[in-house]
Amino acid sequence: MITTPLRILLVEDSEADVLFILRTIKKLVQSPEIEVVEDLTACHDKMINFAPDVVISDYNLPTCNGLEILQLVQNINPALPFIFLTGTINDEELAANTILAGAWGYILKKHMNNLEERLRPLLKKVVFNISEKDRLREHIRGNRIAVNQIYDYLDNLNSDNSEQKDNIAKIKENLSKFNLDNEDDREI
Repeated sequence: MITTPLRILLVEDSEADVLFILRTIKKLVQSPEIEVVEDLTACHDKMINFAPDVVISDYNLPTCNGLEILQLVQNINPALPFIFLTGTINDEELAANTILAGAWGYILKKHMNNLEERLRPLLKKVVFNISEKDRLREHIRGNRIAVNQIYDYLDNLNSDNSEQKDNIAKIKENLSKFNLDNEDDREI
């Protein structure tokens, strides 16, 4: 079970499918926060006010299609994971176009009996990306602390030679940490 809390926006118009998908997500994610919408306007509102970690969308909706939903999501947050869960994609070209348009994947509704196994790896990928972002955010915070310390040391320099030497040694030590951190960034 995924223990990282996930905010999921589900774009679906079939009440029966919504209930089945919600039940499946709750088997996969310990603390999901799920909002359900079925059109572009409501999707836009939830993208702004709910800020999901992932969007799961049907392709064929009453007032729009899944590519329009995907485009809306990408206009607001281009990096947001997007998964199609649909009965419409029976055309290989259309399926390929959804991936080329930026969807992370798609699951056919004809495989709803296997939804848990098909959705699990996609949601794990979402969690992994969230963890990577958090790790990078901490890494950047550490670099900012080192830079702030350098500025503080520079501000504390005075005319006493021995104290200046100590401060310069501290600056060099922090700069070497900063350079190592940047080399680690290139390996990611």
